[in-house]
Amino acid sequence: MDTSDSKISFDQRGRCDYCNNYHANILPNWHPDARGESEMLSIAERIRKEGRGGDHDCIIGVSGGVDSSYVALLAKEKLGLRPLIFHVDAGWNSQQSVNNIEKLVDGLGLDLHTEVVDWEEMKDLQRAFFMAQVPHLDTPQDHAFFAGLYNFAAAHGFKYVITGANFSTECVREPLEWHYHATDLRQLKDIHSQFGSRELKTFPLTDIFTHKLYYPFVKGMRVIKPLNNFRYVKDEAMQELADRFGWQKYAHKHYESRFTRFYEGYWLPIKFGFDKRRAHFSSLILTGQMSREEAIEKIAKPAYDENTIEHEFEYVAHKLDFTVDELRALMNGPNKSYRDYKHSMFMIDLGTKVLRILGVQKMMVR
Repeated sequence: MDTSDSKISFDQRGRCDYCNNYHANILPNWHPDARGESEMLSIAERIRKEGRGGDHDCIIGVSGGVDSSYVALLAKEKLGLRPLIFHVDAGWNSQQSVNNIEKLVDGLGLDLHTEVVDWEEMKDLQRAFFMAQVPHLDTPQDHAFFAGLYNFAAAHGFKYVITGANFSTECVREPLEWHYHATDLRQLKDIHSQFGSRELKTFPLTDIFTHKLYYPFVKGMRVIKPLNNFRYVKDEAMQELADRFGWQKYAHKHYESRFTRFYEGYWLPIKFGFDKRRAHFSSLILTGQMSREEAIEKIAKPAYDENTIEHEFEYVAHKLDFTVDELRALMNGPNKSYRDYKHSMFMIDLGTKVLRILGVQKMMVR
């Protein structure tokens, strides 16, 4: 991490606050060992007991990426659960993600439910975020994934949502100036009202308060993160998935989405100077999966080669009904942030502080 995170701070030893937070708050409370396994097996027993008589006892949102794919494997084979695999198709699936989901579901003998987002609404919302000139262009896609899963789970009585969130590959969170909260519905609606042209009739919507308050305390829904309770090494997990199911590896975290690859690998670092690989590699360094020297060598090289990006730029422009020149004009336009639009940051920040005081939130969010 560097000063492209404007709020980063370093102590007298030259260590940044992300590293210090990892050693002070995450590592002492993270148990990917016998203790953690025992705790998760106890939780799984309760899930199985409460789910008796139903077709499924939990639900897992799967993107085709390694975290969600591996947690599905873990849930079925290690924890003995009967998950429903839930996938949101927002129109940008890569061939790899489609292959990975199919191979995983077939190989584990699981049921799959796919929710397809109306493309015209998805496109209108994505165009609005481009025209808003904000860095968090993945909000429409992330919001659809998040809202689609949790709204479906609540509507169909699922009490347990299993996720691939984990400390092993995500202990360093991207700062909010790089990637603002996708669940801030107030901001999403404000940007869409200013730049959108189509009503969002069927697009899945939710907000952080519904997720943090209504679903857990009224609907009784719990979010379970098994990857934190077992040894989880990204490269080993991908190799196991490849060997067992023909699962296809991809270049980098989140690149199972063709849009995310373009946005994170090209648009964000070129237009804003934010390279999310810094946070992703920093997590792997802290958890012993990558050396700092290797990370520095990789970060020095662009995520895209010139020939590929020309093709991808044209593909994204045409898919979103921009001309190439219109998209280039947006890229060269004035940069803005979430602060330039209506937002709920005060309440979100307050909630985050409360969760940190209660010991629930370990990762640093700012």
